[in-house]
Amino acid sequence: MNPRRKKRLLAVVAIIFGVGATIGLVLYALQENINLFYTPSELVDGKGPNKEKPHIGQKLRIGGMVVPGSVVRDESSLKVSFKLIDTGPMVTINYQGILPDLFREGQGIVAQGVLVNANEIDAFEVLAKHDEEYMPAEVAEAVKGIKHEKPTYNLESGN
Repeated sequence: MNPRRKKRLLAVVAIIFGVGATIGLVLYALQENINLFYTPSELVDGKGPNKEKPHIGQKLRIGGMVVPGSVVRDESSLKVSFKLIDTGPMVTINYQGILPDLFREGQGIVAQGVLVNANEIDAFEVLAKHDEEYMPAEVAEAVKGIKHEKPTYNLESGN
C-alpha cells in the first residue's frame, strides 16, 4: 500500500471513530435527561405489554388527580405531601417548595421527580392546570372515566 492511500485510510478510520465516539457520548448524556410519563397505575402495575416498571432513582413525570383530603403540609417548612390517583392505585408525592397558585385537591396535576420506592416520588416540580377546561393530553387519557366531585369551600372560615 502506498503512503498516500495509507494516509487516506487512516483519516477515514479516524473520522469514523470520532463520529462514533461523539454519537455514543451524546446518547449517554441524553440518557440521564429522559423523563418518561407515567400514571399512578402504570407506575405501580407496570407500563406497556411487558409491564415494565421504572427503577428506583429514575427521573420521571407522573400525572393524575390530587386525592381530596390527602394534602399534608409541614408547619415548619415548605414540605408538602399528597396522594395522586388515576383509575387504580394511589401514589404519594413529596415536594419541597411553593406549590402553584392553582394547585388544590381534586385537580389534575403533573409532577416531575425521582422515584423513591414503588409508589413514592420526591418531586422537584409540580405543574397545575391553568383553567377548568385544560388538562395535559396524557393526564386526560389516563383519567378518563373517573367520577370526581369538586372540593367544597366554606367562604366564612376561609377554607
